[in-house]
Amino acid sequence: MHAPDDPHRYQEVLVSPMYLAGSSGAGDAGFAPVAHWPHHYLDEGPCQLVVTSPDQRIRIGWFGDDFELWKITAAKEAISAPRWTATFNHVTPPEIVAGLTTALARDYAEADAYDVNGRFLVNPSRYWADAVRPLTEAGWTRDGGAERGTVEIVALDGQAGVLIDNRLSGWDDETVTLWAGPSGWGTRAEAIFTAGTPSHLIAATAAVMAESAPVIRERHQIDQRMEHLVTLTPVGQVAGPQVSRAPTPLDVRRTAVTQAVHRAARAPRTATALRVMAAQSRSAGAAQHRSGSLAPAAAARPPASSPPPRHGR
Repeated sequence: MHAPDDPHRYQEVLVSPMYLAGSSGAGDAGFAPVAHWPHHYLDEGPCQLVVTSPDQRIRIGWFGDDFELWKITAAKEAISAPRWTATFNHVTPPEIVAGLTTALARDYAEADAYDVNGRFLVNPSRYWADAVRPLTEAGWTRDGGAERGTVEIVALDGQAGVLIDNRLSGWDDETVTLWAGPSGWGTRAEAIFTAGTPSHLIAATAAVMAESAPVIRERHQIDQRMEHLVTLTPVGQVAGPQVSRAPTPLDVRRTAVTQAVHRAARAPRTATALRVMAAQSRSAGAAQHRSGSLAPAAAARPPASSPPPRHGR
């Protein structure tokens, strides 16, 4: 862990390769493509937020305190069993999740009233290569040591890959795993897809992993076991318009607290609301000492939403 008194602890850095950047502590990047879809905030249970398509056939769940941070499903009808499931663990960069949610938002927008299924429910290709084409086109190569009946494609640096299980399996069995980083609870990112997942959705997720663009993190968010595998460049040292200026993790935290307080102020004084008010008090004091005493986020946070109208959420 980074020392609490490290003056560079909260320094913003560009992390490359992106697939080793880990989580930013917030899900904004993953939810951004579906920000216009209905949001359902849950006070009880492990799932803290569910974003659904307007007809609720697509569901994107955020489990802020769990190992499997994201669970995304699609079904033929709102009340029917999922046709496929994708899960992303707590180490997966949300920018990779955004590859899938962007494709889902596009598929849903392109479906018309006469399209019963939508492209997000098509059967996967019979050819495993279709799901990972962005990786092979980027120069990732096949690992000849994979177990019989499986295929593994590995990045040039050997620190990321995809494992495909081609053995006979059920519709709900997990057959494709995108991974990055060394094995370990805090170092290995994993995105797992069941057998029914459309190939183009897996490819859309893989395409983000194949990109070389770095992402912004605060230095303390990089696991020390990963520092020798990534390139960290302080944001202030990068010149030119090529650097994307997305909201920083600190921006996300401040916005989340402010807007959570707005929600709590308009709701009955439940235990949840009281905890939010306490968080406001802690965050206000911490923000004044950002250089040395700002406390890190205790757990991953769902994205901030727009403040609700005064008559309700």
